[in-house]
Amino acid sequence: MSTLQLTCQWWQSLHRTMLRGVLGKTFRLVGYTIQYGCVAHCAFEYVGGVVMCSGPSMEPTIQNSDVVFAENLSRHFYGIQRGDIVIAKSPSDPKSNICKRVIGLEGDKILTNSPSDFFKSHSYVPTGHVWLEGDNLQNSTDSRYYGPIPYGLIRGRIFFKIWPLSDFGFLRDSPNGHRFSDD
Repeated sequence: MSTLQLTCQWWQSLHRTMLRGVLGKTFRLVGYTIQYGCVAHCAFEYVGGVVMCSGPSMEPTIQNSDVVFAENLSRHFYGIQRGDIVIAKSPSDPKSNICKRVIGLEGDKILTNSPSDFFKSHSYVPTGHVWLEGDNLQNSTDSRYYGPIPYGLIRGRIFFKIWPLSDFGFLRDSPNGHRFSDD
């Protein structure tokens, strides 16, 4: 065998070895990426995550662009209570989320009023639903407009404000007090 043939075989062997190494590392990287992606998805879907809230409906409790932590375990174990602030899919636009306070649970009798406060009536929250309202009643589109929402639309419960740092900590109670009726 000539020197040229030996050199060619050596180069081919080297290229195969390098190709195997590169492909092996690439497949390992893809495998780790998929594994960690699945872990991250499960953590954000079932445990919780960081959310930026927008809009004036929850003022003064949550301001526009506040960053909060939402935990998702409560919704899986039906642990949502009256007074909790939740993230839910909007019943009028399923592509967007809403941030509102739970005013009533299934079976509760809710004292409802129009935005003008002239007409007051009572509504009952049906089984499997919750009544949501924003803390800023004059500037909130909520259950007073679209009615009770199905429990299945709730994505998580907000309980901790991360940003701004001046408001860092657990969220305060509703400035509106209890809005449900025991009559």
